[in-house]
Amino acid sequence: MEMTAAALAVHVRKEFSKVIVGQNDTLDHLLLVILTGGHALLEGVPGLAKTLAVKCLAHMFRLQFQRVQCTPDLIPADILGANIFQAAKGTFQLHRGPIFTDLLLVDEINRMPPRTQSALLEAMEEVQVTIDGTSHPLSQSFAVFATQNPVEFEGTYPLPEAQLDRFLIKIRIEYPEASEESQILSRYQEGFDARSLEHAGIESVPNEALSAAKQEVSRVRVEPKLFDYIVSIVRATRSSPAVSLGASPRAAVSMMLVAKAIAAIEGRDFMIPDDAKSAAPPALRHRMLLKPEADLEGVTPDQVITELVASIAVPK
Repeated sequence: MEMTAAALAVHVRKEFSKVIVGQNDTLDHLLLVILTGGHALLEGVPGLAKTLAVKCLAHMFRLQFQRVQCTPDLIPADILGANIFQAAKGTFQLHRGPIFTDLLLVDEINRMPPRTQSALLEAMEEVQVTIDGTSHPLSQSFAVFATQNPVEFEGTYPLPEAQLDRFLIKIRIEYPEASEESQILSRYQEGFDARSLEHAGIESVPNEALSAAKQEVSRVRVEPKLFDYIVSIVRATRSSPAVSLGASPRAAVSMMLVAKAIAAIEGRDFMIPDDAKSAAPPALRHRMLLKPEADLEGVTPDQVITELVASIAVPK
């Protein structure tokens, strides 16, 4: 069965709605990550269905799912695995950790100590892990979805800029509307169980649809003037008076990839400036370090990005 990226997006939204109430932007952003082969940082307070959304994604695409709950005493072997000595055979055997999966949910990543964060960094960047000097490839569908609580800082290790830069996008998840919260209660009253997605009636995506959609994204045309437009937005973050550290060249690449995926799920084989505008906040918000005075005044990265995008001439 042939399915375009746009048709895939419609299917995903429809099936997600059987499990997740609202959160339409979040669902679209999760799909963009899958289509571009990137990683995502999800920021929101506990209880906003971040874990459920990623589990639903894995269920729909028939991908393997693993979850790691981060704590300050987590060591690299807890995620990567280790070589265990088998006394009966007199040999070492690799006991694979949860990182050997398709979709890895890293819950409260900022509670993970720096050494373990570093081990995760290799997996995200190289799609492989090194255990006792031997490299082991990971799944070609490997994607990290890391969550962090924006209001709790005690006992946390802030992610270094180098690791933040490895995330394709940062997804901000807000509280649902009152009507949506009522609908959530109604679903649970009717017997919905988030721990049993098999009974939610989710229709899986046809086997070849995901790879076809990824190829479609890669074929989206980008005019040279849009390269300049994206670069202008990224470079503007480096000269903003509110920003002490602007976005890197990798941010420009991420922004273009996200914009191409947006074009594909909108049913186009070419990018337009609006795609770049839509890609800017999720692709740049975690790659900018605000000056302390801007932070104290309540300025947010999204506000800075919105102002910068508005100040740059749109190519015609």
